[in-house]
Amino acid sequence: MSLVTIRATLDDLSRVEGKAELVDGRIVEIMPSGDIPSTTASEIFARRRDYAKAQGVGRAYADGTGFGLASLLDNGRESFAPDAAFVLNASRPRTMRFIAGPPDFAVEVRSENDYGPAAELDLAEKRQNYFQVGTQAVWDVDPVDETITLYSTGDPTTGTSFDRGEMAHAGLVLPAWTVDVSELFDEAKG
Repeated sequence: MSLVTIRATLDDLSRVEGKAELVDGRIVEIMPSGDIPSTTASEIFARRRDYAKAQGVGRAYADGTGFGLASLLDNGRESFAPDAAFVLNASRPRTMRFIAGPPDFAVEVRSENDYGPAAELDLAEKRQNYFQVGTQAVWDVDPVDETITLYSTGDPTTGTSFDRGEMAHAGLVLPAWTVDVSELFDEAKG
């Protein structure tokens, strides 16, 4: 007797309560993050949203927003659920469903289980997935070390790190937008 594996779809994913992504036909639930990672992601979203409104450019998205992909990646990924995101083209169709296509800028804030060798490999693979579908820049935000690392060249393993006392930016995707790293982490932990 052979087992038949039924692949989950974006429709299945849309019925999941809580944060999850669709990878290789499986719904991968994402553990809720704690106080500091959530507050950090919220601060980044708020700053990005305020900048978008002031400049009249693009749209910022908060944690829990799903981005559906038109085609499967090599590892079967069909969606992303970044901790914060930004889309330059604010004219994408607005629906109650997942946003069609990838974000231009994605923010991944580390939670307590996002450390160690296995986590590093997973994070690098996810960054590679973002670049494969056209995301231009990804931030890896580390609330423990209080750093922000920008990946923007399509290389998921080589980034530019910003520490306390520095202004982090999102590369060419948002050339004029910056965040004071010290201020961000002070507010997130305050």
